[in-house]
Amino acid sequence: MFVPLLASLRRAVLLVLGATGTAQALELPLPPPGEDVVGQVRMIQSRYEDTFAAIAEANDLGYLELVAANPGVDPWLPGEGTEVILPTRYILPPGPREGIVINLAEYRLYYYPKGRDVVYTYPLGIGREGWSSPVAQTRITAKTPNPAWYPPKSIRDEHAAEGDPLPAVVPPGPDNPLGPLKMNLALPGYLIHGSNKKFGIGMRVSHGCFRMLNHNVLELAGLAPVGTPVRIINQPYKVGVGGGHYFLEVHAPLEDDGKVSVVDKHANIINALLARGDLGSQQLDWEMLREVVAAEDGLPVEIARRDPAVVQQGGEGHVADVYP
Repeated sequence: MFVPLLASLRRAVLLVLGATGTAQALELPLPPPGEDVVGQVRMIQSRYEDTFAAIAEANDLGYLELVAANPGVDPWLPGEGTEVILPTRYILPPGPREGIVINLAEYRLYYYPKGRDVVYTYPLGIGREGWSSPVAQTRITAKTPNPAWYPPKSIRDEHAAEGDPLPAVVPPGPDNPLGPLKMNLALPGYLIHGSNKKFGIGMRVSHGCFRMLNHNVLELAGLAPVGTPVRIINQPYKVGVGGGHYFLEVHAPLEDDGKVSVVDKHANIINALLARGDLGSQQLDWEMLREVVAAEDGLPVEIARRDPAVVQQGGEGHVADVYP
């Protein structure tokens, strides 16, 4: 449930940026130097037969990010004419804009093609609890269309214990969990691949690999050559600049070791703010910041206006000193 200030801001943003109509491919122009925000939030009206799973697939979104952006809407039966927010505005992940960047906390992959001022972004299914996807620096080592699947012994044992034994090999075809294509990583045992289960995209469902919608993995494989670097991060809090304003984008932290406390969340936010050496703390909207942290809806929200004097001086501000 959103408090009034954040709810009214979300509505205002949608009135400016919202649009109804068909989906658009998530190939987005890179912002000008020094800026980090791409895309725009959109809105559609659901049809009677729609579900969030179907809307997510049609719009290159993950299931959980659609749920987070639409609190209070029934994901299984939104209803005829219900306004559904499509969270297709993003703060680009921190770090170099090159190759593939996977941010586990937002169940999303970003690809920066060399020599082009665009970014492609796709939803992912990632490792579930007990089979977490790694944080690592790696690369694509091979691409295989129509792969067979050779489930490792650990997965065969797990299925056998659940009364669902697996064969030693699953041939290519509609029942293959790898879908129409796999990309091997330099991390032994980890893949980027398609899937025969659309519902798991944008959720924690895999044994550590990265699942994609089949049309997405085919597109990415056609864009990213073997050797493409892959940087895997886990960053639920992203701070960036868009149009001269500071934005904060918050996702629910992955909870493998127990629930993350509010104190820890605020500490992590402080660290994300301090990482921006050009952010003057005296301009932060602290009330809005608290609400964004509590909402965890994945939508970039303005928390400060950029002060040219602070930027020119390279000041770091005193974020930790003033946070209540």
